[in-house]
Amino acid sequence: MPGQTVRRVHTSDEFGGIDLDVIDAGTPGDPVIVLAHGWPESSHSWRHQIDPLVAAGYRVLVPDQRGYGRSSAPKDVDAYRSDRLSADLIALLDDIETDTATFVGHDWGALVVWDLARFHPERVAGVVNVSVPYTPWPLQPTELFSATYGDRFFYMLYFQLPDLAENELETDVSRSLRTVIWGGSGETAAPPPPTDELPPLAGTGLLDTWGAPASVPDGLPEWLPAADFDRFVEQFTASGFFGPISWYRNLDADWELTKGLAAPPMPVAFIGGDKDMVIAYRMEYVESMTTSLPDYRGHVLIADAGHWTQQEKPTEFNAALLRQLAAVTD
Repeated sequence: MPGQTVRRVHTSDEFGGIDLDVIDAGTPGDPVIVLAHGWPESSHSWRHQIDPLVAAGYRVLVPDQRGYGRSSAPKDVDAYRSDRLSADLIALLDDIETDTATFVGHDWGALVVWDLARFHPERVAGVVNVSVPYTPWPLQPTELFSATYGDRFFYMLYFQLPDLAENELETDVSRSLRTVIWGGSGETAAPPPPTDELPPLAGTGLLDTWGAPASVPDGLPEWLPAADFDRFVEQFTASGFFGPISWYRNLDADWELTKGLAAPPMPVAFIGGDKDMVIAYRMEYVESMTTSLPDYRGHVLIADAGHWTQQEKPTEFNAALLRQLAAVTD
């Protein structure tokens, strides 16, 4: 089976011209799959998927996205708008001189792929997104969040505040990642508290709400070996959190860029974990894709998987992914 290489890919100068670290695996000429990671992750989040996809006959491209890993991390919030993040993924196709690919996004990677499929539908053969359904916002996201949470803590509103989140998370990267990982893992899944029981936004940090020290288990989840966790810690210690948090700071700008665009027209499928905090208590968002997307091919829920779906249950996820890829490419 062809091995993996890591290359630097220069992206469109029209959007600032940055460099991405990209894993390239498989045989040139095979159908191309692009795997787009989420927050706070990296290309390493797809470590269990690359070889099985290559064995199934795909060429696989897996970037450390803008602001992550060894890829460029501009110090300008506007550099992380979704049109720029989408252009980065298109640059991967241009680099290998291919017209189209099937895109698989997880978490924030899914949000970028949803936007990419609207900005550049001619370059997207199909979509299989994970964790985050296609959900057109009825108004600016921060306006919607403020109406829902008022002065209570919600992490996406907290991330809008300058400097606070990155300063908090960079103080102890290992603790920060361990807390966030446990907070999204299927082992600790629990219904969200009522809004009026949330702490105030003012004076509350992310780590206070994603798991106070007493509620974060010792060690790591069984699905995450220490060597893999250490790699994530090393990556975020080097890159910092400004870039990744800046994706959130462009939520309203992204909404303005996409509000007039049609829904993704290509075949689309979805995979989720039945203990993923994003959808477990909001399954109506998954069901709504049957009407909001013109060519929706259905969803698969993986039992006992939380938010880190492809890492928590790689065997089950890989089987579902191959099935959903077949569904969007038939």
